[in-house]
Amino acid sequence: MSKLSQLGHRLYTGEVSYDFLGRRRTWYLLSGVLIAISLLAVLLRGLTWGIEFKGGADFKAPTTVTATSVEEMRVALESSGVPDLDEAIISTIGDTQIRVQTRTLDPTAEVPKVRAAIASEVGIPTDQVAYSLIGASWGGQITERALIALAVFLALVGIVIWVYFRNGTMSAAALIALVHDLILTIGIYALVGFTVTPATLIGVLTILGYSLYDTVVVFDKVRENTRDIKASTTRTYSEAANLAVNQVLVRSLNTTVIGVLPVAALLFAGAVILGEGPLKDLALALFVGMISGAYSSIFIATPLLAQLKERDPDMQKLRARVISRREREGQKSGAGFRRPASTAEVDDNHAVSPAPVAASTLPAAPAAVPAEARSAPATGDRGLRRPQPQHRPRSQRKK
Repeated sequence: MSKLSQLGHRLYTGEVSYDFLGRRRTWYLLSGVLIAISLLAVLLRGLTWGIEFKGGADFKAPTTVTATSVEEMRVALESSGVPDLDEAIISTIGDTQIRVQTRTLDPTAEVPKVRAAIASEVGIPTDQVAYSLIGASWGGQITERALIALAVFLALVGIVIWVYFRNGTMSAAALIALVHDLILTIGIYALVGFTVTPATLIGVLTILGYSLYDTVVVFDKVRENTRDIKASTTRTYSEAANLAVNQVLVRSLNTTVIGVLPVAALLFAGAVILGEGPLKDLALALFVGMISGAYSSIFIATPLLAQLKERDPDMQKLRARVISRREREGQKSGAGFRRPASTAEVDDNHAVSPAPVAASTLPAAPAAVPAEARSAPATGDRGLRRPQPQHRPRSQRKK
């Protein structure tokens, strides 16, 4: 059996356990920092919206791409006589095509001049420069429909999880984890400056589904571990949830790694080899979202679920019973017992375990008994001699 399989088995049986829930403040702080960076990136740098959203003109021309093709094309656009082309986006598609995206142009006065400048620069006839005009109203419709689709998706997710688990707390925790993944993905787009296109929206919806899948796997194990927990005194809800996270940890890591590797290959092909196109936008959303989804299902959704459930009166009574039983066991064994954190500190420490016992507190070993004392007849409180076993045959014994 490989070391990873052995580790997975020991995590599943509880022989090895990492206190994910007890350190949840660390995960919350880390996620808070990442979310703050993402929001600042969106506010300060902004998102680079594609031409499909803000409208404009898109030109494509076949050419042999060189290291100076982009700069030479920018100079050609400036000499075309059309104003306000300084912010035109010029990119290459592979080694055989160049793409120019500009603001919205007048189809009769400005488009012919730009086409002629591009054709002259690459050395082809004007009619071989393909172009398309996209209105801003169409981009607004795309944005509106994308937001509606996202809202409907989140609402359906909340209802489905609530119906499946019969638990509104799980539904709320899963939705918070999804919003966490969504903000991080948008923040990464703002930081790296990738263009937001319809392919980006497809990728975002896809990674939300992946994040939900990972969260449901963990929650299903939590439900299994806490099915009859109210009638038990062996562990608290947080301890059962922490065990569930450890049991599915190896599975979640394996699934994430296997899923991220091909997506990383797509991202490399789209960003490095092709340099432009929907493949790059889709791959970045998938890459960031899959990693964020695996992280949130383990470090955000489950700790948040346990924190909300521990506020339930039944779970508080369960915790009190667990503490009482462990105190009694500690007293019977002569070992000390460390009471868990108080009710105000329950959210920070869910571990309930006996405290280490010093050697001086252990009962002393019984002293050796002399042989004479062991052979002396034992007497009770009334001085009566205890009957001794008889080794003679039954027929010769006194009656």
